[in-house]
Amino acid sequence: MSFATRIASLGGTCGLATALALLASAPAFAQAQPKPAAPAAQPAKPATPAPAQGQPAQQQSGPTVVQVKAEPSQPEWTKVCGKDQNTNTEICYTTRDFVSDQGQPVLALAVYDVKGQQPQKVVRFVMPLGLLLQPGLRFAVDQGQATPGRYVMCLPNGCFAEAQVKDDFIASFKKGANLNVSVQNQMGREITFAVPAAGFGKAFDGPPIDPKVLEEQQKKLQEELQKKSEEMRQKMLQSQGGGAAAPSAQAAPKP
Repeated sequence: MSFATRIASLGGTCGLATALALLASAPAFAQAQPKPAAPAAQPAKPATPAPAQGQPAQQQSGPTVVQVKAEPSQPEWTKVCGKDQNTNTEICYTTRDFVSDQGQPVLALAVYDVKGQQPQKVVRFVMPLGLLLQPGLRFAVDQGQATPGRYVMCLPNGCFAEAQVKDDFIASFKKGANLNVSVQNQMGREITFAVPAAGFGKAFDGPPIDPKVLEEQQKKLQEELQKKSEEMRQKMLQSQGGGAAAPSAQAAPKP
């Protein structure tokens, strides 16, 4: 189940902070370590090695394309609905998390469908650190026209970006193969994350997930994340401190 479904405030970004912290927890151990900034930026690093099929040194004139995949524990896009307590407006968002080939969290996105007298649709992203904020980002379905997005805030483990979209974008997203999200890294090089769009239309048009089911799935995911984070922490300790950490890692499961 998506980390982004931990959004508590459907109309704002405040609840996304929880999702953001969890998004970076696996590679960065954000909840256990006081210095997550550098490791949290690592999800963007697959941009260099990932294009195994290309030649990074010869792609100076074009973007580096990174094909991401869905978070394994989230088999499908998830639709969540609720009401804005201030306006009594129904708000639904369809969301999914994406990881690198190594299973590290890369980005998450949610497409908001705000009902009411002034309906609007908004795409929100949770992006890794280590990217230039001033250019913002651009996203397009396949080879379609790009939509600019702006960063709205950053936390120690990542940054939020968003953009309003129209019905024609939603329609193309439902039929498209990829949502191409383009950013610039610290060296000013363009990186494009190719996000698979399969299943988005079915989830966007379908019924929302039952809140009780959502809560149970998220509880299970959090337990899996904590286990994975501990395993990665033990590996880091072994690589940094030699064999001292190995016995404790092996002895822990026995009780």
